[in-house]
Amino acid sequence: MGILKRIFGICETRLPQNPNCWRYDNGTVKIELSSAKELASPGGAIRLEGGDLPTRLMVVHGMDGAYHAFANKCTHFGRRLDPLPGQPQVQCCSVGKSTFEYGGTQVAGPAKGDLTVYPVESRNGEIIITLQPSA
Repeated sequence: MGILKRIFGICETRLPQNPNCWRYDNGTVKIELSSAKELASPGGAIRLEGGDLPTRLMVVHGMDGAYHAFANKCTHFGRRLDPLPGQPQVQCCSVGKSTFEYGGTQVAGPAKGDLTVYPVESRNGEIIITLQPSA
C-alpha cells in the first residue's frame, strides 16, 4: 500500500462486486458464498457497510481456511482494516500500521486495544455472522 493511501486512510479491501451477496436482519449478517467471489480463496476479503448494518464489517477468508469477521474500525483512529497478504493478521490502513491477529488481539502499532471480533459460522453455502462480539 502506498504512503498516500496510508496518510489518507484509504483501504485496499473493497465492497463486494455483487452488492446483493449479503443481507442483514435482526443482528445477523448472511453472505452467500457463491455470490461473494472475493471470499473464494484464503486471503480474500470484503467490507460491508451501509443499509441497516449498525457497524462497518470486514470479512476475511483467513489463511487458516476459516472465515473471520471484524468491526472494520481500528482502535487507534477508527480507520478501516485490510488483511495482511500471506499472514494470519489484519492491519489498519493508516500510517501507524496497527496489526491484529485473527482473534482480534493487537500485536503491533499505536492502537488503543484489541479489535471487536464477531462469531462466524459457515453452513449451506453461507457465512453467518452474529453481531455480538465473541467472549
